[in-house]
Amino acid sequence: MNIDTLLFDLDGTLINTNELIIASFLHTLEQYKPGEYTREHAIEFIGPPLRDSFESVDATRVDEMIQTYRTFNHEKHDELVTEYEGVYETVERLHKEGYKLAIVTTKIRKTALMGLKLTGLDQFFDVVIGLDDVENAKPHPEPLEKALAALASSKESAMMIGDSLFDVEAGKNLGVPTAVVGWSIKGPEKIKTFEADYTLSNMRDLLAIVGVEKQ
Repeated sequence: MNIDTLLFDLDGTLINTNELIIASFLHTLEQYKPGEYTREHAIEFIGPPLRDSFESVDATRVDEMIQTYRTFNHEKHDELVTEYEGVYETVERLHKEGYKLAIVTTKIRKTALMGLKLTGLDQFFDVVIGLDDVENAKPHPEPLEKALAALASSKESAMMIGDSLFDVEAGKNLGVPTAVVGWSIKGPEKIKTFEADYTLSNMRDLLAIVGVEKQ
């Protein structure tokens, strides 16, 4: 396998935004539908674009809900976002070895950049494709194609790494190998159903997969 380009999802993959996202959903849902939604519901909403999630709650107030969510999310961002073990050194090593790296997220670019800056990962990613950069979100391959074009890479040497079914399907729809992270909040049983090519128990596993380190 000749991989020189790695496309990463951000939330739940490189940075642990799970508690921030869950808190943001619960804060918003409690305002619009008091007492109707639990933490389990919020976890189900992780992955798709906000618009899709909120349309299932109340299609008439989607824009208001998105605004409420983002305001809370930005206020609490630095307090609730943490790093996953092994991520920083792995990304730093890949960058040093000359791999082309991009972020492909269903977050708007502004919020994605907040997370990258907070964790110091921003220095390794010249290309960030956010929800506001595309017509079609993952699992459509458009965000991945945009990232490849910006990196001057081809899909023949690319790989997609994420934590949700949308990430894996986007990779499959483009026709590139996929890896899913074992720390996905969706849980190990659910992860198996994604049928990714690789499951990472730590981000460092990626170094052997792409050939930086011997297996």
